[in-house]
Amino acid sequence: MDAPEELLPPVIYTMENKPIVTSAGDQNLFASVYPTLSQQLPREPMEWRRSYGRAPKMIHLESNFVQFKEELLPKEGNKALLTFPFLHIYWTECCDTEVYKATVKDDLTKWQNILKAHSSVDWLIVVVENDAKKKNKTNILPRTSIVDKIRNDFCNKQSDRCVVLSDPLKDSSRTQESWNAFLTKLRTLLLMSFTKNLGKFEDDMRTLREKRTEPGWSFCEYFMVQEELAFVFEMLQQFEDALVQYDELDALFSQYVVNFGAGDGANWLTFFCQPVKSWNGLVLRKPIDMEKRELIQRQEATLLDLRSYLFSRQCTLLLFLQRPWEVAQRALELLHSCVQELKLLDVSVTPGALDCWVFLSCLEVLQRIEGCCDRAQIDSNIAHTVGLWSYATAKLKSLGYLCGLVSEKGPNSEDLDRTVSLLAGLGAERPETANTAQSPYKKLKEALSSVEAFEKHYLDLSHATIEMYTSIGRIRSAKFVGKDLAEFYMKKKSPQKAEIYLEGALKNYLAEGWALPVTHTRKQLAECHKHLGQIENYLQTSSLLASDPHLTEEERKYFCQEILNFASRQPDSPSDKVVLPMQSFAYLRDLRFTPSNAVVHVGGVLSLEITLCSQMPIPVHVEQLAISVHFSIEKNSYRKTAEWLTKHKTSNGIVHFPPESPPFPAAPSSSPALELYETFERSPSDNSLNTTGIICKNVHMLLRRQESGPSLDVAPAVAVEDGAHVLKCSAVTLQPGANVITFRTQAKEPGTYTLRQLCASVGPLCFVLPHIYPLLQYDVYCQEPQLRVEPLADSLLAGIPQKVKFTVTTGHYTVKNGDSLQLSNAEAMLILCHAENRAVIYSNTREKASDASLRVQSSDKVTSISLPPAPAYHMIEFELEVLSLPSAPVTAGESSTLGVPEPQRKHKDTQKAGHRMATTDHKVSIDCPWSIYSTVIALTFSVPFRTTHTLLSAGTRKYVQVCVQNLSELDFELSDSRLVDTGDSTSLQLAPLNMASQQHIYSQQSVFFVWELTWTQEPPPSLHGRFSVGFCPASEAQLSVSLKPYTYDFHMENFFTLYSVKAEILPPVGTEHCRTGALCALEVCVTRLADLLEADRDEALTQSDEYLSTKLMYEVVDNSSNWAVCGKSSGVISMPVAAQATHRVHMEVMPLFAGRLPLPDVRLFKYLPHHSAYPSQADADSWIENDSLSVDKHVDDQLDSSSVKSRGSVHSAPGGEHKGLPMPRLQALPPGQVCNSSTAMQVLVVPSRDDHVLEVSVT
Repeated sequence: MDAPEELLPPVIYTMENKPIVTSAGDQNLFASVYPTLSQQLPREPMEWRRSYGRAPKMIHLESNFVQFKEELLPKEGNKALLTFPFLHIYWTECCDTEVYKATVKDDLTKWQNILKAHSSVDWLIVVVENDAKKKNKTNILPRTSIVDKIRNDFCNKQSDRCVVLSDPLKDSSRTQESWNAFLTKLRTLLLMSFTKNLGKFEDDMRTLREKRTEPGWSFCEYFMVQEELAFVFEMLQQFEDALVQYDELDALFSQYVVNFGAGDGANWLTFFCQPVKSWNGLVLRKPIDMEKRELIQRQEATLLDLRSYLFSRQCTLLLFLQRPWEVAQRALELLHSCVQELKLLDVSVTPGALDCWVFLSCLEVLQRIEGCCDRAQIDSNIAHTVGLWSYATAKLKSLGYLCGLVSEKGPNSEDLDRTVSLLAGLGAERPETANTAQSPYKKLKEALSSVEAFEKHYLDLSHATIEMYTSIGRIRSAKFVGKDLAEFYMKKKSPQKAEIYLEGALKNYLAEGWALPVTHTRKQLAECHKHLGQIENYLQTSSLLASDPHLTEEERKYFCQEILNFASRQPDSPSDKVVLPMQSFAYLRDLRFTPSNAVVHVGGVLSLEITLCSQMPIPVHVEQLAISVHFSIEKNSYRKTAEWLTKHKTSNGIVHFPPESPPFPAAPSSSPALELYETFERSPSDNSLNTTGIICKNVHMLLRRQESGPSLDVAPAVAVEDGAHVLKCSAVTLQPGANVITFRTQAKEPGTYTLRQLCASVGPLCFVLPHIYPLLQYDVYCQEPQLRVEPLADSLLAGIPQKVKFTVTTGHYTVKNGDSLQLSNAEAMLILCHAENRAVIYSNTREKASDASLRVQSSDKVTSISLPPAPAYHMIEFELEVLSLPSAPVTAGESSTLGVPEPQRKHKDTQKAGHRMATTDHKVSIDCPWSIYSTVIALTFSVPFRTTHTLLSAGTRKYVQVCVQNLSELDFELSDSRLVDTGDSTSLQLAPLNMASQQHIYSQQSVFFVWELTWTQEPPPSLHGRFSVGFCPASEAQLSVSLKPYTYDFHMENFFTLYSVKAEILPPVGTEHCRTGALCALEVCVTRLADLLEADRDEALTQSDEYLSTKLMYEVVDNSSNWAVCGKSSGVISMPVAAQATHRVHMEVMPLFAGRLPLPDVRLFKYLPHHSAYPSQADADSWIENDSLSVDKHVDDQLDSSSVKSRGSVHSAPGGEHKGLPMPRLQALPPGQVCNSSTAMQVLVVPSRDDHVLEVSVT
């Protein structure tokens, strides 16, 4: 390295700036160590901790070492950090005391005095130890003494400011350790100086910024101060922090411009409002544009100068940060915001100058990015740069229109003068781009030089932009650029090239629902079609424009007149017709059928009334309106009756068509509604309103790419259907708005007619609605005569007169005088004849035509009903009364429902008894005059009553109770109730206990009748009873016919009493009452009340030497769980067949609750032997319990029995314990044969004395 005197100060404002460190003392010594020092210093990073909680960073320190001069020290008020020396170092290798005292000490003193005079406290003294000098001088002090003297003389309280560097030029471990300690100290002091001086500088800068509201504050001065801070960060290679400084300046200036536009302007902004005289674009090829920086410093810069310089610095830092795509994004935002800021500040700009500036800036940014990225990176990041390409294309187009380069005749003299003026504002080309063939300056100058050059450059840019948009999937944006290209082609009289771009743009406008752009593009497309001679497309577009509400009335009339002018021409041939969709011409609002159900018989007249809304601005004369109809024959023609069609058709006959679909097919589900919200921004100081605006919160849902599909504006080819069935209406003038047109047709052939198309003919033009939706049909039917018989009520009740409705549908048959219905009489159903019967005749639309008297004649087998004359397709309705005889089949068993026993019910109504009435069908055969076949109908009658009978016993006395339940909704009067025995028994008598002769029975209620059974001889084995009662409805007066009584037959067997059972519970001995938990004695006494009867002769009857006996099984059951039966609860006894024979059974029971408890139930069963095929059978006595038997002859029969083990196994023998043995069978005794005399008895049970919890049973 050269001598230190040759080290010049760094050139400021270049990217090679480094922090300045001065070098004083022995310059030769410093020159010797400088190479090692400059190489080793930035090698190790240091952690830089900054104030205000900012995150620490690791930085590599570099320094620019210069010779110490007093001129380098900053003067008071100097804010230039780049020329500020951050550290001062004094170098010495003195090891002699005399030399130190003679020269070094004085030099150090002078150096420190200069630093103190300038308040500089960042210094360091380096003592270099050299072993070679030690050897040459013998009378030198030790090194430590020189260092100690320096520390004592100059470093009293800062001893660390003096460091030792041992043999710096040698390669040894000691030298390396010395260098490491020195470098660590140097880095630490440099960081401390940076932190202190930058902190002070930032505080001063904030103070200056806070004074921005004062009148004399200047943004340019503040700009230079904060940029100085940015330079320092850039010098330290902290490019992110440097970028933040420029971003803050950008935001501050933008806010002032916005406030100026709102009326709150600053005085210094007037410097930026001067007219723009130069528009040479951004300068991005130099790190710092010194020309524009000097303009800012002198406060002579325009708005474009400030913005250009500020962005050039941001661009440089972003490229250092390797974020070139952010440069493109910021550039696009800058160019758009500059245009707005010039308007806000009302800056005078030459027309076209701003377009030149934007165009040059776009290309400059793109070329700058291309210069630092390879082609692969550029191709993969087209999405970031395509916006600049598009903006440059738009601005070049604007310049072309402005300079007359797009007009048919080329530029005139005014256009040429304007071009020369714009090129003059560009100035001379910059030196850095003078040798570049495709520089932005050369491109713009060439493009404005001639029409051909402009077309070449504009087409190249447009096609490149469209290709980029397409490659990244932004089809919408590509179509919009194509629309601009189409306008250019239209100016150039090339409609064939413009058509495809206009259709693409229109498709996107339609898909996204932009109404005004759609209208504008259609106008351009109509002009294009007209120039190309595409008559059909031109007429279709004209019809859309004639109905477009966004056009003026005159424009709509113009396009409508274009259509009418074509319609007034005579076609060359009848086939030269133009078919257009009707959507833009008119639309259907509603349709009305007459008759309203759209059903008509053959020969009938059907009318259709449609409301057609014309969308044309003037009246249009339509030569013919036609509705094409598709005819189809229903396969299941039997269903197409008047009744079926009436039930399946709309009642009012009016069909409303859905509202006209908008010209934008996007459905609400696919294109959500705009979610717009107001935004307000207020000043933080006085809460005054600064800005207001509207934001869309769901813009991400609205600006989505639409799927590719067919053209949305060009309707598919419409074909006119030719068919034999057409409804026509001629010479109709459609006024603007709603028009009512009526079509009439006479039905000829039965079937279904579907409305398919609506066609309006205007000369050679046909406007066609290809599909009428919703589907509309009318039906023509040819109906066969029919007879229908149905009850007027929900159900017919047997036993009382009921009304039945007869409906004769004549169909194609005409009823003449003498025609009658012949009904075959049923045995159990009568048809009642009345003189006042009348028939009513209706048309097929249910309109009353006439009425006539009805003549009914009845004989034993046939009832004849004479029909009144009626024309075809009419209905004859009349009512007759019928009467079904009540019947109740014979029943056997204990109870029955409606007189029909449950096992034998064969009625079609099989619901549970007691819920629904039993029904009976009566079939009637009817002969009709229009058919040779008989019609069989079935009438279902419901029996209104449900009847049951019950046998009641009181000892040996017997009673029969009959319950009559009214299941219908009517009330009845019952009378003359009787019960007779239809058997051959003469000793049985029935004594009625019913005093009232008439009974009123309400709906869903019951009436009971009771008779006592008495007999003079031995009781008969069975009773065949017949119950009969007269009834009539309680709400009706005297009936014209006499009603048959209701009868109910039943059968009972073994109804006399054979056994009497009596149970008694005794308290323990010595106590008065039973207590809970104490065992009590239960005695059951079974007594036979009759001698041998015929009912006793069964398998249980056994013969002994002295008497006959039968086996019985008893069982004690307590279903209420009040008693606990201890021991065996069941057993088998042998009961003699003799009157008053008695058997007693003793067992123990325990009461579980206190109170009056009912006695347990005692049940009796017949004990029958098992029918076994084995010849040998076990002794039956082994099944008999050993109990005492008391009879009149005092015969003791010791019987042993193993008894049934448990209560749950009473009805099945324990087969597991007696394998191979035949098991006995149990047969329940009829209820009438057993009389339990202790059924209702209760026993008082008192609680035990030691119970803490008392449970009382209350029954």
